[in-house]
Amino acid sequence: MTLRVITAPTVEPVSVETAKAFLRIDGTADDALLAILIAAAREKGEQIARRAFITQTLEMTVDAWPSDTILKVLRPPLLTVTSVKYLDEAKVEATWTDYVVDTKSEPGRILFDSFPSVTLLESGGITVRYTAGYGAAATDVPQTIKQAVLQLIAYWFENREAGG
Repeated sequence: MTLRVITAPTVEPVSVETAKAFLRIDGTADDALLAILIAAAREKGEQIARRAFITQTLEMTVDAWPSDTILKVLRPPLLTVTSVKYLDEAKVEATWTDYVVDTKSEPGRILFDSFPSVTLLESGGITVRYTAGYGAAATDVPQTIKQAVLQLIAYWFENREAGG
């Protein structure tokens, strides 16, 4: 199973201004560095938590249809499923639509009513494109996540020359 970010978030869970207030920084000399650290801290936090903090489009690739007809998506919370596509052994792509999306479960799920009667490509035969995240605005992100992002920013900011 693999996961790719197709469309990254357009905002971050914390602003440069919030990070500056947290770090007690005046002036604008470190603004560019802080913007980089904020994006990196969000990305690292999403990897660790295995969750999407801000709305983004993701693409999950799996090798086979789920044996129990339920496919759980990576990096919840699931908002919508855009498409489910599959490649047959001749590498012909098709779109599958015989499913229901469950965004209320944690993680979100795709419940398949049936599967196509084709032999899938041996590796990476199914690709699911979907949107996930708490919302499109920083205010949608839980405060505990914002606090963790700020703590990581602070650590990286204070230990810039530590290496590794």
